[in-house]
Amino acid sequence: METPQLPDLPIFRTIAEAAAELGQPAYVIGGYVRDLALNRGSKDIDVVTVGDGIALAQAVGRKLKGKGRVTVFKNFGTAMLPTQEAGEIEFVGARRESYRAESRKPEVEAGTLEEDLARRDFTINALGLSLNEADFGALVDRFGGMKDLSTQTLRTPLDPDITFSDDPLRMMRAVRFASQLGFDIEPDTYDAIVRNKERIKIVSQERITVELNKIVESPLPSYGFKLLFQTGLLQLIFPKMALLHGVEKVGKHAHKDNFYHTLQVLDNVAAAGGDLWLRWAAILHDIAKPATKRYFPNQGWTFHGHEDKGARWVPQIFADLKLPLGEEMRMVQKLVKLHLRPIALVKETVTDSAVRRLLFEAGDDIDRLMLLCRADITSKDHERKARYLSNFGQVEEKLKEVEEKDHLRNFKPVITGEIIMEMFDLKPSRQVGELKEAVMEAILEGTIKNEMEPALAFLLQQGAAKGLAPKQGFIHSPN
Repeated sequence: METPQLPDLPIFRTIAEAAAELGQPAYVIGGYVRDLALNRGSKDIDVVTVGDGIALAQAVGRKLKGKGRVTVFKNFGTAMLPTQEAGEIEFVGARRESYRAESRKPEVEAGTLEEDLARRDFTINALGLSLNEADFGALVDRFGGMKDLSTQTLRTPLDPDITFSDDPLRMMRAVRFASQLGFDIEPDTYDAIVRNKERIKIVSQERITVELNKIVESPLPSYGFKLLFQTGLLQLIFPKMALLHGVEKVGKHAHKDNFYHTLQVLDNVAAAGGDLWLRWAAILHDIAKPATKRYFPNQGWTFHGHEDKGARWVPQIFADLKLPLGEEMRMVQKLVKLHLRPIALVKETVTDSAVRRLLFEAGDDIDRLMLLCRADITSKDHERKARYLSNFGQVEEKLKEVEEKDHLRNFKPVITGEIIMEMFDLKPSRQVGELKEAVMEAILEGTIKNEMEPALAFLLQQGAAKGLAPKQGFIHSPN
């Protein structure tokens, strides 16, 4: 692997000049250098100086003459400088750290460059490039980071037991980098994660979820989740997902391993370009299968109602994982609830009525739902898989045809509760709800069009059947 080259950006020369004037050696350290070596884009530039990081940032800011305003974070001993050519640059003084057993927040004091590099999580993040005039651009590699990059290995600079016990979030970061980069975790480092997994309990859920989401968004997320499961971390941070693992067999009846099925669905969604929340829908689509698993001697294993129970679980799972509880959660909940519906359509004659109902319930998420359902076909029987995918094509054509004709995505019946109350001089009641439901059912069944005139005529019939007559002089104006 070639040595990373510092880009020819004036800002790096400016930092070098300021560092020389202050007599403080300075280096670009960490992920930016790693990504240069891997030819990956990187937005984060960290500059470490053996001295006062804030003073260096302010000196650079003065040289830029107002082109970038330095933001100081005194409590952390860091400073941030936005630049047009290189984005945000963070400045910090070299430091060494010591930890208490009950906290991942270190005691920090000034240190040497070697001490600063040693406190990094992995050797591939302990690389540096000099910003000093004497050896500008030279590589600093005290712990074999370049070798580990070339062998695609994740290894800690120091004893991994100490590294992970000091800051247990680094165990999640190990899995995250392995998943993002497709790297292996070096055996001693892996074993240390297994030994120290219980330490993850002192890390805040918010920090864990940041790393978890990065695993979910990685190119092949199943790799990261397999590592989480094999190390025992998944059982601690997301036990409901870990419960999907395993196959139970009675006689000739065995069900598939729902953990590995879920991971295949997740990978399928990722390969199709699914975003973070569609990937979470893939993770959760079968989450309630362990809770709904039943065995019947003549039928085998069933998971009846797992989609409904899973959908009911989604808000609490999102709350537990500190995921957003707004629109994203509601979309995932909807997809979990509906994920069997298109498959059911494949198995039977596709009627306009069934398609209308699906369009109505899925709304603007119908395309996401169909992508999830295609991803859910993981059968190893190639003929069966091809047949299902072909039938899915027919369902999608029908969806398109009905949508163009009836415009049912997020449709609202023209008859509202207010109109019903006005027509029959009713107050809010169950009767009003029943009439409103009857009109909606008639529209979805195709009995009437979602237009005012036929809907009012139908409503009059329904009211008459309940012994209701329109109040005298009732006239409904569309306006």
